[in-house]
Amino acid sequence: MKGFLLELQTQRWDDHRYYHHSRINQSLHFVSACGFLVAYAMLFTSPAMAALIGWLVSMVTRQSGHFFFEPLCYDELNQASQEYKEAVKVGYNLKRKVVLMAIWVLAPFVLLIDPTLFGIFWPAENASQQIEHVGLIWLFVGAGGLLFRTVHLFFLRDVQTGLVWMTKILTDPFNDIVLYHRAPLKLLQGELIDPMHELREHEQGA
Repeated sequence: MKGFLLELQTQRWDDHRYYHHSRINQSLHFVSACGFLVAYAMLFTSPAMAALIGWLVSMVTRQSGHFFFEPLCYDELNQASQEYKEAVKVGYNLKRKVVLMAIWVLAPFVLLIDPTLFGIFWPAENASQQIEHVGLIWLFVGAGGLLFRTVHLFFLRDVQTGLVWMTKILTDPFNDIVLYHRAPLKLLQGELIDPMHELREHEQGA
């Protein structure tokens, strides 16, 4: 258990120091985390609505921060190129995220081919049922994406790395609120890039 928690801490630290320099990205992650907590609360009472919130609010804000606002130039603080960070990324790097987001966008169009989704649903009789079906499809896409990468990591690295990453993803909303709740205020104060003082302190402590 100690090794599991240590690796979880390491994955969280690497995720923060490598991929969350922009205060805009951090602020969007804070919004995303709040949305995910709402989705978690609704998961057992309205799974389709939970998925709609998770994708349309949380995933859109979260990934917009990475794609549009996070610097992609050489990382002076970590002495790492963007290519290196993409190569060592434990979870979904930008290329994998493009694939995942494309699947998310395209998945509901299956209902145009077969409104029953190969016998899983009754055909929707109104817009509300149609939206519910889309939400359930997106719930499956989200769960499938999580499980696919987890099992993929079992083979690429080891079982513990995969399980730690899955745990990190599921608990990221709680961790992101702790890490980034001050980011919107810092952004309003004109700070576009996090100075990452904790990174320098970590290096000095090492």
